[in-house]
Amino acid sequence: MNLKRTLLIVTVLTAVGLFSYSVKADDSDGELPPIRKLSRGITNLAFGALEIPMKMGDINEDQNGIASVTYGVLKGVCYFIAREVVGIVEVVTFLIPFPGATGSPNEYGWGYGPLMRPEWVVDEEHDLFNIVYPDYPPEAGVIE
Repeated sequence: MNLKRTLLIVTVLTAVGLFSYSVKADDSDGELPPIRKLSRGITNLAFGALEIPMKMGDINEDQNGIASVTYGVLKGVCYFIAREVVGIVEVVTFLIPFPGATGSPNEYGWGYGPLMRPEWVVDEEHDLFNIVYPDYPPEAGVIE
């Protein structure tokens, strides 16, 4: 009975917190809302394994195929583990602002910004076939 009551209280408080923060979930002033921190954490948990092939591709472009298979895999596994840990932390603490986690990396203060850069697993440079960011680069397809 006590466990059910505790779960009910936690659920209600979380729902109230989500509702109150989603009402002011306008990040035009540079402050990121907690719901974005929650979604970023879920994304890190779900797609963190993409770090392995992405780091392999980065190393293959910079160095060669052998380095990609050895160093790229190890670097990708390390980033994968880091993404998963950061994802867990962001999901569990999404209502709590962290120091130094502002929307901009050049600012300091408390906020709901990313703990790891790039903020999302797939960024503009790693968007294969422009699926996530369809308009990147903006001048794509324009031949001068």
